[in-house]
Amino acid sequence: MGKVLAVALAIVMLAAPPPARTQIAEDGGAKNAQQARAALDAMVQALGGAAWLNLQNQVRQGHIAAFFRGEPDPGTTKFWEFHAWPDHDRTEFTTHRDVVQLYIGRAGTEVTYKGKKALPQEQVDDFLRRRDHSIETAVKVWLKDPKTILIYEGQRLSERHLAEQVTLISAQNESITIQMDVQTHLPLRRTFQWRDPIYKDKNTDAEEYADYHTVDGLPTAYSITRYKNEEMSRQLFMDKISYNQPLGADFWNIDAVEKRIKK
Repeated sequence: MGKVLAVALAIVMLAAPPPARTQIAEDGGAKNAQQARAALDAMVQALGGAAWLNLQNQVRQGHIAAFFRGEPDPGTTKFWEFHAWPDHDRTEFTTHRDVVQLYIGRAGTEVTYKGKKALPQEQVDDFLRRRDHSIETAVKVWLKDPKTILIYEGQRLSERHLAEQVTLISAQNESITIQMDVQTHLPLRRTFQWRDPIYKDKNTDAEEYADYHTVDGLPTAYSITRYKNEEMSRQLFMDKISYNQPLGADFWNIDAVEKRIKK
């Protein structure tokens, strides 16, 4: 049916004079953008609407499993992760929580018993790319920009779920593709591409979201799987998630973190 409509539209456009063809194309693009926005609006409502949009912070506790070339490394790493919109992130590792990595603004710092030091730039760039292309950023930044192009790409299969697919293209010609479950409207997968600064080839970064549970009224994914160029790189399994927690006045202060770990 879709192919028939596409052929019919092409025939109408070819038969019409040039100004009419332009109008038909503009009308079709506007309708497609409306479909894309409607799908994203439904996703936001499914995630919690205003409550999700106005979150103060998110706290996640769980385990990370690492992979190399799609094969799992032995064991998992325990973590505590804190995120405050728009640009404050803190992750604590080990049972004693004595390895802390903070991404504040565009800088990354690691604190251990040895003191504080800047994280490797490659690691910082990788983290910032994911934060800059997160679903939260897509909704709170890209979707609000009138220069962002929205494309509704129809229904696709995502991990055995039927999903609606929408791509957002920014004024800087970067893109984020989001797949949402057609029934629940919850996000299933987020994908973006980036060009390697040295080799100039394109890399694909993807996250898949599963095992949703309701936390404080908000549907929340307890399983996140990351892929690089279609190879699994990380799996995050959540044990506990909470929202809007009192974190303390010096929680994001790197010197205070260093002082706590050294004591």
